[in-house]
Amino acid sequence: METVGPSRALEGRTALVTGSSRGIGQLVAEALAREGARVFVHGRTEAACAATLARVVAASAGRADHVVLPANLAVGAEVEALADRVTALGGADILYNNAAIMHPWRSQIEDHTLGDWSSSFQVNVFAVMRLCARLIPAMRRRNWGRVINVTSGIRQTPQLAGYGASKAAIDKFTADLAFELEGTGVIVSRLDPGWLRTDMGGHRAPNDPATVLPGALVPVLLSDDAPGGQLFQAQDYAREFLTANSRARVFAQGNFACTALLTAAKSSSAACGLFFSTPMTLPMSFFDCAPVS
Repeated sequence: METVGPSRALEGRTALVTGSSRGIGQLVAEALAREGARVFVHGRTEAACAATLARVVAASAGRADHVVLPANLAVGAEVEALADRVTALGGADILYNNAAIMHPWRSQIEDHTLGDWSSSFQVNVFAVMRLCARLIPAMRRRNWGRVINVTSGIRQTPQLAGYGASKAAIDKFTADLAFELEGTGVIVSRLDPGWLRTDMGGHRAPNDPATVLPGALVPVLLSDDAPGGQLFQAQDYAREFLTANSRARVFAQGNFACTALLTAAKSSSAACGLFFSTPMTLPMSFFDCAPVS
């Protein structure tokens, strides 16, 4: 693979990545730091974020202004407190709404509980809405911002209907928000990371978590005239890197900094193996469900 240094495309920008104590969020936080961003690392506790903070500092050559911001997104007051702290620290130019939870597998409709649905919507939808409502106004005043809401390709899985419905709500919210913010310099996008071997995705998932890069950076690095409301499939970019001859075409089609994507890909396993990007119909045995730290 090509050898290129970081583009530093995000120098001077600050990013909040929710659920960045592990998994996808940790990889995204590290990649953003490598591209020059100051990163607010988020997890339920400060201790849970220690490993990510170390990786973020190392990725930015020892930069010392990254901050851990613990908050339990299942508690509305802690979501507001998180937004307060971000604002007090100067706000965020990039809001990466990655954190999510998945309720237990429910074999039949009568097995679903109100708690399943209310907890799913609190973390996966209401917390996202409140962080957007609190942090986007400052982006709009600065005439620049990137908001990425992580969605899912899950379908035909009624046993996880509460989780699936929460992601459908994210899709609708993102579309509406993108329409509102058109022409403001704040671009809102969705990212489908694909089915990954994370705590949520389970060990039977076909894709290594590292394959979320470089695709997860694409919506952050969009040019200022890019349309909002787009859906980006991370596995499409992982698959493209399997074929060296296709890389130039991928970069030519995108409104983003290709050197940054090459850097991210260089540190991932995206060039090794065969990966897929398809909607997901998931049997119960494939899940090791756990909330994001």
